Amino acid sequence: MARLAGVSQTTVSLVLSGNKSGICLAETTRRRVLAAAQTLGYAPDPVATRLALARNNILGLYTFTATFPTGVEHSYYPSLAGVEAEAAAQGQDVLLFTGSTGAGQDILRRVRVADGCLFLGRHVPEDQLAVLLAEDYPFVHIGRRDELDGRIPYVGADYVSAAAEVVHGLHALGHRHIRYVRERDEAPSSADRELGVRRAAAATGLDHDDLVHRADAAEITPGLLESWLAAGVTALVTEETDTGAVFTALTRALDALGVDCPSTVSLALLGAPPVTGWRDRRISGFAVPRHEMSRAAVRLLVDLVTGAEHPPHQHLLPCPPRTGDTTGPAPHR
Repeated sequence: MARLAGVSQTTVSLVLSGNKSGICLAETTRRRVLAAAQTLGYAPDPVATRLALARNNILGLYTFTATFPTGVEHSYYPSLAGVEAEAAAQGQDVLLFTGSTGAGQDILRRVRVADGCLFLGRHVPEDQLAVLLAEDYPFVHIGRRDELDGRIPYVGADYVSAAAEVVHGLHALGHRHIRYVRERDEAPSSADRELGVRRAAAATGLDHDDLVHRADAAEITPGLLESWLAAGVTALVTEETDTGAVFTALTRALDALGVDCPSTVSLALLGAPPVTGWRDRRISGFAVPRHEMSRAAVRLLVDLVTGAEHPPHQHLLPCPPRTGDTTGPAPHR
């Protein structure tokens, strides 16, 4: 090829590699090399190219769930679909890891097979991620993380603003006494939702007495719900979690009491309902942009792997409101 183009082998290598070193080359020279490559039917060897770049164009995806979700109804499915779509667009392969096949030091050993790794899950092993940070191994978490002094790169959802908007909407419908029901389990996504609820309640002057109720699913009984209604609660708000346990417990209690939504009490969910739903109802609240978050996380990870100049390492995407039929004007009781 060098002989056909009338240039040196070094010049051919520079042109075919994209001249990443920025050496000055005449445009006519570049065109001669490309023309010679086309004439000879040249196609770059992907293995050699990857070795030269010290990369293999493989991104890892590690979930901390015990079972990797495969059903399209699963809340993680949009995240996985987003990763796959954007990885294909970026010319990357995806290697899947799951928490069910190992933990601890095994995470550090296995993910290094990939150029960088995406992490997905409600909880993360801080000590292992701290090692990856210290070694400058590229990784991005899908979902906001505040551990390790806020140094974890992530693409998450703006739950604070979205949760506040739901509460403002209930206030506009005349609700003055709401109950926010959340699981006892702690995670940044739960903390963000609660923060949004509290901010909106403070801004609108809603009744703060017993505003937030933390409970396990077994504690959400028809008797507890009946006591809330008797105390004047006109709207229930709860969070989406991996299990959807509290939402399911609330809807079962509503069914047990024969309570109608929204004529007796409104119900809003901060996120997507469980796959089982609730009596084919369209649950009011907001949606989580999981597909978009995952695609953005892949782009950020590729930037980190390829050394893009100072990309922002943390992003929050807005959560679109979801209009449903489970909220309405506050009843007069």
